[in-house]
Amino acid sequence: MKRFTTIALVALIALAALLVPASAVDATVEVRSEVFNGTDFADIFTSEGGDIVISTTNFAGFWYDLDDDLSSETLTIVNDSALVDDVAIQEEGLWYNATIVQSDYSGDFADEDTASDNDTFPLIGLFADKYVPTADDDAGELVKLLLDTDDKYTLRTGSALELAGGYELTAKQIDVEGDKVWMELSKDGEFVEDEVIDVTAGDATWDYDVDVGDQDDVIVFRVLITDVFQGQVDSLAVVEGLWLVDYENILEVESADEFGELEVDAVSDTISMFNSGTLTLSGDKQIELAEGMMLVTADSDDLRFALVKEYTEAGTYEIRGNIATGTATWTANEFAGFWYDLDDDESSESLDITVVSDAIAEEDLWYNTTIVQTAYTGDFADEDAASDNDTFPIIGLFAQEYVATDDDDAGELVKLLLDTDDKYTLRTGSALELAGGYELTAKQIDVEGDKVWMELSKDGEFVEDEVIDVTAGDATWDYDVDVGDQDDVIVFRVLITDVFQGQVDSLAVVEGLWLLDYENILEIESADEFGELEVDAVSDTISMFNSGTITLSADKEIDIAEGIMLKTADDSTLRYYPFVERTIGEGVVQDDSEVGPSEEEMPAEEEVAEEEVPSEEEVTEEMPAEEVEEEPAEETAEEESPGFEAVFAVAGLLAVAYLVRRN
Repeated sequence: MKRFTTIALVALIALAALLVPASAVDATVEVRSEVFNGTDFADIFTSEGGDIVISTTNFAGFWYDLDDDLSSETLTIVNDSALVDDVAIQEEGLWYNATIVQSDYSGDFADEDTASDNDTFPLIGLFADKYVPTADDDAGELVKLLLDTDDKYTLRTGSALELAGGYELTAKQIDVEGDKVWMELSKDGEFVEDEVIDVTAGDATWDYDVDVGDQDDVIVFRVLITDVFQGQVDSLAVVEGLWLVDYENILEVESADEFGELEVDAVSDTISMFNSGTLTLSGDKQIELAEGMMLVTADSDDLRFALVKEYTEAGTYEIRGNIATGTATWTANEFAGFWYDLDDDESSESLDITVVSDAIAEEDLWYNTTIVQTAYTGDFADEDAASDNDTFPIIGLFAQEYVATDDDDAGELVKLLLDTDDKYTLRTGSALELAGGYELTAKQIDVEGDKVWMELSKDGEFVEDEVIDVTAGDATWDYDVDVGDQDDVIVFRVLITDVFQGQVDSLAVVEGLWLLDYENILEIESADEFGELEVDAVSDTISMFNSGTITLSADKEIDIAEGIMLKTADDSTLRYYPFVERTIGEGVVQDDSEVGPSEEEMPAEEEVAEEEVPSEEEVTEEMPAEEVEEEPAEETAEEESPGFEAVFAVAGLLAVAYLVRRN
């Protein structure tokens, strides 16, 4: 019986593994710098007036503290023909520097020892991530900054607050009469340290320090408790400051260390690195410099490139525009959130703001976006040689990509879900997961006849199918429907480049996909309202203005429209920038949010907590759900299940197991 059970379990596990679909859905967030454009480096150096310098002023990926106007990182390509010529950067032609700065804690932590200065901590940006040096003036030992926040949380007795890096903070016991709370810090369910915190005299901070690397008594965790009180049911403790570093994982940096293409030259309060080999910026390349930071070039005869930071870990990332101190204009070059096509040097959106006395008067903020004809990423073969299907009308709208149903009218838009030339290999019966709930399935593959029967479905429901013949070479299936006021709008394209017989299965190769969310039409008319903006006119361009005064007071996040926000510094001097957020993993992904004119509906009544602390994020007694780590999208679907053949295969294994058991 045990043998039978074991075989059955193995078979079922094999079935589960086979049925995991491949995915064409992007699971990364990219933040790019200003784009540098010229015939070669000499041309760009002339335009720049010297070295090419990338810093926080023109690259949102580098760490920046808006409140204190602090930054740490710069990347320089040297204006020296002996080091940089044509499209090549010779050794030591590129320099990356990161310098320690003293940064304020976000939380207003109360010092336990008034003689010590715990108002600031040493911070350094490294490869667009935030690290904390163990010493104020030596960047040789670094630990990653996991948390620095003044968000407000209310914990019940026994409740746990999930922090970053597997850490949790638990309110073990709360003594309301004695104004005390017993807090415990744990990691991955294991005890780390605990402390009884007394708030009799007011706000109190628990500092947890340990020896880290060569340094003794390094503060690695801080929590600020501002109150304990009795709610209607539970005793409650209020947290208004958290700070945490990943002190168990020390990054040691020394001279001659190598990080990707970069070699460390010197380490003091500054880390200096240079390229240790030639970097050739020819067309259509991604040159990994170090730790997800890369130089990306356009598929062009000209030299056009940007510095890009790629994020793959689950989380929410801010993509900001250049920092402004007054009146300013942002296009795709100054705001990486706006849509931009590097290959064709195309963009669509602009934001113009006039500031007088730290305020934006009505009609002093203008947002404009224009339809542009852009090439498909896939090299689709036209079914009708007389028709021009090489380009499509795209428009950026609130930092998202839309397609106009008419080349010259932005009044009807549908979201662009997919535009890729990534290569996927599908077996008979296998499904490729697309965006928006769509799937593409290779129903049958006829290798001898050079044909593949493809089916498009959505949420498991049939949409359309087609037999694609590749006898004459690459072939495209275009699926068109009536969308809004337009007839026969192409809403899906797939490029098949080959069908062949593998060692086991018949296979079809996909090298182009393009898909619209055609069932959800966004109609835009004059006088429509989107957040703080009102539509002025719609043609091939959509123009909007602010319909009321916007005050840029300190420490604010102002939602302009559909996820585009303005953030101001917590400072008497005006500093601000526009930004959007992008999410990987759990949570609402900004890219997939619906955009639409504001409705004049009655607002929902605000729910006020019984404890009358409406602004707090209350943590329940239940353990928070663990974040699900998504597997990275596969580039091929070769390991896909051959549909129901997998079921029959497993059934066969079970039958054999049953016969073995009987014998």
